[in-house]
Amino acid sequence: MALRTLNQHEQARAIAQATGISVEGIDGCLAKAAQASPRQVQEVLAKARSMAGLTLEETAILLQRDDPETLSQIFAAAAHVKDAIYGRRVVLFAPLYISNLCTNNCLYCSFRRDNKEIERRILNMDEIADQVRILEDMGHKRLLVECGEHPSRSPIEFVTEAIEVIYRTRSANGSIRRVNVNIAATTIEDYRRLKAAGIGTYQLFQETYHRPTYAAMHPTGFKSDYDWHLSAMNRAMEGGIDDVGLGVLFGLYDYRFEVLALLQHASYLEREFGVGPHTISVPRWRPAEGVDFAPPYAVSDKEFKKIVAILRLAVPYTGIILSTRESAAMRDDLLSLGVSQMSAASATSPGGYRRSTEHSEQFRTADHRSVDEIVREICRRGYLPSFCTACYRRGRTGEAFMKLAKPGEIHEFCAPNALLTFKEYLEDYASEETRKVAEATVRQHLQAIEQPSMVEATVQRMERIEQGERDLYF
Repeated sequence: MALRTLNQHEQARAIAQATGISVEGIDGCLAKAAQASPRQVQEVLAKARSMAGLTLEETAILLQRDDPETLSQIFAAAAHVKDAIYGRRVVLFAPLYISNLCTNNCLYCSFRRDNKEIERRILNMDEIADQVRILEDMGHKRLLVECGEHPSRSPIEFVTEAIEVIYRTRSANGSIRRVNVNIAATTIEDYRRLKAAGIGTYQLFQETYHRPTYAAMHPTGFKSDYDWHLSAMNRAMEGGIDDVGLGVLFGLYDYRFEVLALLQHASYLEREFGVGPHTISVPRWRPAEGVDFAPPYAVSDKEFKKIVAILRLAVPYTGIILSTRESAAMRDDLLSLGVSQMSAASATSPGGYRRSTEHSEQFRTADHRSVDEIVREICRRGYLPSFCTACYRRGRTGEAFMKLAKPGEIHEFCAPNALLTFKEYLEDYASEETRKVAEATVRQHLQAIEQPSMVEATVQRMERIEQGERDLYF
């Protein structure tokens, strides 16, 4: 990877200051919000339902509410906003771990340098292609590349070569159409290389925005530099990547602080670059092999649902991603509270789709259903499974995407494209049971398309898919 310069570190410190994230400021905001009147709460909820987003102060008011009546109103508002902007579609993807070698020593992660209890693996390009074919045979069309931070063993050239292999690997009707990437914070030069390799979204989680907690959780390694980590999205955008994804590992510090800090980061990016994060991920800490750690601020199921719903209200046009860290029941429940993307049939270790590798996982998954089982349950709950990558390939990314999303126009493309990718899945991968359930799903979501001309065009393309054509989109 390209070397960090002294000037880049100075810039990182300046960017971290510019985000405005401070313990005193957020604690003060939360203390004031705790005194909000019932009328103020209702005013915030009314604004949230209008899909105007929420200020930091307004978000804090909702975060400070735990009574059942207000939580019910928050959940109902989140369901309304999610359906109004994204429709009742759920995008599916899978992670692809290409290495678990890491020079960092993060206390909560099984890939940490000092963990001697896991098997270390770095996949070669043939092994990566093999993993991709397995995922394609499940029906996946988009992957998230994951890689431990090890500059000498998994440099940026290794990652970009892996992306090239992923895009050119084919299995029957399978092809990966979008590769998102979650790798360590790096330099502008390296982000340019990722952009040139054709990545979709670049993800990086701050893990915790609370600086003292961050220092305690990351005692050694490149990741121990809070400012360098926090400023990574600036360098990614300067490197030409306009779709970025933020996230927090909930459980390391008070979730209310983390949500507000994350929103401050998102707001800063929008001010600085004209567009905020394309996605926000909401992982909760999970146990893993060789990790003797207990989250000091464990988030309950009730609190977790509140987090997801409030994020949907605060940043209505940002995708919310849920992983298989959560149980099947929790993931199903969160469909109605704001989640718009979720992983399916995930393996969290290098080579994990070919063989059982429970001793090299980054974390233990809790939802062990197959892609087909998840697709079927999504349909049963009245939602539409989607494997769509059309926006990325049509250039509807970054600011261009937000210009369509904020007035609600992106919805005109989402349902038709989701139906086309779902039709592909039904033709190529679905079980007979899923096909039977899907008949009502297809009818329901075709009827929900408002423009008759778009309905006709979608039906025509679906008929072409039945005749063997693939990869049709608007």
